[in-house]
Amino acid sequence: MEKTFMPDFKDQEQLYEHQLEGLKWTLSHAYKGSPFYRKHLEATGVIPEDIKSLDDLSNLPFTSGNDLKEGYPLPLLSVPEKDVVRIHASSGTTGKRKILSYTQNDLDEWFDMFARCYKIAGLTCEDRVQIAVGYGVWTAGMGFQLGCERLGAMAIPVGPGNIDMQCQFLVDLQSTVFCCTASMALLMAEEINKRGIKDQINLKKIILGSERCSSAMWAKIKELMGLEDMFDITGMTELYGPGTGLDCPKHEGIHYWADKYILEILNPDTLKPVEDGEIGEMVVTTLCKEAVPLIRYRTRDLTRKISNLCSCGNILPMHDKIMGRSDDMIILRGVNIYPGQIDEVLSSIPDVGSEYQLHLERKDDGKDYMTIKVESRQGIDSVNTQDTTTKIKKMIKSKVMVSCDAHICAYGELPRYAGKAQRIFDNRS
Repeated sequence: MEKTFMPDFKDQEQLYEHQLEGLKWTLSHAYKGSPFYRKHLEATGVIPEDIKSLDDLSNLPFTSGNDLKEGYPLPLLSVPEKDVVRIHASSGTTGKRKILSYTQNDLDEWFDMFARCYKIAGLTCEDRVQIAVGYGVWTAGMGFQLGCERLGAMAIPVGPGNIDMQCQFLVDLQSTVFCCTASMALLMAEEINKRGIKDQINLKKIILGSERCSSAMWAKIKELMGLEDMFDITGMTELYGPGTGLDCPKHEGIHYWADKYILEILNPDTLKPVEDGEIGEMVVTTLCKEAVPLIRYRTRDLTRKISNLCSCGNILPMHDKIMGRSDDMIILRGVNIYPGQIDEVLSSIPDVGSEYQLHLERKDDGKDYMTIKVESRQGIDSVNTQDTTTKIKKMIKSKVMVSCDAHICAYGELPRYAGKAQRIFDNRS
């Protein structure tokens, strides 16, 4: 029988029972195996036997990226070092990296989750999956590749950049699926059209990860490549890697694998649950992770929970697309701004494209100012610059509650990136 990689729960009650058993196991495992967790839990007066229901989760202490950095090189380790078969590291650029350890069972769980993502996106063993994300100590490349192999599809591990090889393999190997960041997808879509090879390739789907994709960029990529569908995959190094959630073909939200981890959405300032539909920080607790279990780990990623179940019939819950990170927040004249808010405004204006930059500066009067540079939409010969800039400024003021200047650039004028795009240029210091 073909493996579905999906959990066999009949209803939400069975899922909650599974989560409770997983939570009890994680607390016991971490308490016994990790000196850090034992000390961390005892400091708050909690022991594993105190967990009687999922409501008791709120009594547990938080962990954070600082705990991982301070425990370098093998932080939060809850198994003997001899049981560690692999490490991966975060892509942090300052200080010590966050290194995560994996047992063989951790890897098996991760690749099954990733194969689940591919399965939900409609991939089969007949697909040829071109992987254009980073390899090495980063989780991205290995996750996309070994999940693909777990599914039984053909993996084409090109890695990021190398546009000539990407185009050659799309033509020669007839890749049906492309996996990359949103910025890389836009770069490839424009390059395919520039080279006139659109009718020579067989690309059906793109799976995007690692970077927020605006509605305008999403529509542009799909149009330029003539795709059947696109999917948004989520994940982070601390929580196995990419592959911990995906939006299904209904695109009503990101299904997250609640059989593998519990998700809380909390106010990043008060650390209390937000109201339904409000944006908050994702806090995760793993249910079966052996080497480095996570207990109320503050991810810094921002999203909303979606309370209703998807019309696809999957009982696993959903959250909205990642809006950004709490540590990516811009404070301008006392107002908190997230890049996702700018995405939403610009995507609603027909004459502007998907590429933009935010430039922040402090002038001689001591006040902070923001200028939004945005491209005009491809195919528009002339843009009424005055009308468009006025519309941008009015909508930003109305939706984001700050004043800004706006500058319209010609299509293709802003840089393209093979990795994550740089959007924010803060020159105030």
